[in-house]
Amino acid sequence: MPDAADPSEHLFRHEAGRMVASLVRLFGPHNLALAEDVVQEAFCRALETWKLQGLPPNPAGWLMTTAKRKALDALRRERTARTFAPELARMLASEWTLAPAVDALLEPQAIQDDDLRMMFTCCHPRLAEQVQVALVLHLLCGFSVAELAQAFLTTPAAMEKRLGRAKKVLAASKRLFDLGRPAQLAARLPAVHRALYLLFNEGFHGANPEHAVREELCQEAIRLTRRLLDHPFSATPATHALLALQLLNSARQPGRLGGDGRLQALDQQDRGRWHAAQVEEGLTHLGLSAQGAELSVYHLEGAIAAQHASAPGPEATDWAAIVALYDLLLSLRPSPVVGLQRAIALAQRDGAEAGLEALHRLEGRERLARYPFYAAALGELERRRGRLDVAREHLSRALSLTRNPAEQASLGARLEACAAI
Repeated sequence: MPDAADPSEHLFRHEAGRMVASLVRLFGPHNLALAEDVVQEAFCRALETWKLQGLPPNPAGWLMTTAKRKALDALRRERTARTFAPELARMLASEWTLAPAVDALLEPQAIQDDDLRMMFTCCHPRLAEQVQVALVLHLLCGFSVAELAQAFLTTPAAMEKRLGRAKKVLAASKRLFDLGRPAQLAARLPAVHRALYLLFNEGFHGANPEHAVREELCQEAIRLTRRLLDHPFSATPATHALLALQLLNSARQPGRLGGDGRLQALDQQDRGRWHAAQVEEGLTHLGLSAQGAELSVYHLEGAIAAQHASAPGPEATDWAAIVALYDLLLSLRPSPVVGLQRAIALAQRDGAEAGLEALHRLEGRERLARYPFYAAALGELERRRGRLDVAREHLSRALSLTRNPAEQASLGARLEACAAI
């Protein structure tokens, strides 16, 4: 994979997954490693050639043409030693049929849904959620083992083993997931939604030790969710709600980091820097998500994001509506993090005392012991009550739990401000 500083990095992120998916359809999931090798060779060839000749007019087309040639080389080399996808197997007997078959299977019209097929293939029911997300990142978004290890707070060796085990599960099938089976697609769609939701969240407020905001993860999640809306069987109200949630939260990204690198709380952000067009698009998808009787967590989180994105300022935010939405969300998917967010909203509506009481009564709060924003919320609300010594204790603990420089700078500034009072 190209280095992160290389100008081809952006292109790799967007093209690698599509190419791997198309080649897996050609070779079969049991030859996934071969597909990855062919894509790697195509990009290595691109780096060598483009360094001397510059970018071609159509870099994506150049890469796919090169991948076709590399695929043909691999098929000629391996066709007596391997089995391939059923669609190709009968074509391998003769050189006269091999090249035309590869051309036909890798034509733009033929490969348009390959990334969708791969997405559903990655979300295999035998794989844990975190592994599904790791596979989506790795195979569809071009993330290296080292990047995945960093994102999931593990070692490259452990991540390599995890991916290896997951690929063996995929290899049990001779072909990619069939998008033409509505019942099977509907059964697997919630796992795909969950994978893309977790992918977005990892970028929006994950635990990366270097970056509090990883915009490339957010954009990959948005891109793949848009692809779900391109297919009639996956263009459901929940998919619209998921895209609405992603767009409305992503629209606030420009205001989340200040010029000094600190994370900015919502009430401190310059709303003039938010992406207005993205907010409008998010609200449109939220409206489309209201078709039918389904109410998912994405509908509720999207509605909460819409309340924040639509308010002209913190003082105009409808905190009563937000608390009511969090109540529904807790009933649908209880979690300590949702309870924390509800308590913060409750404090905005009813005052610091009410928020603190909700935090102290929070079910599962012991699971937030290492989460810096639980201690930070306690500190902020104690500060509002005037109990500065207690507030400083909580903020000091929050600072000790920070996961990256942006969080450290933000909580450090809060602690200094509290100490100066």
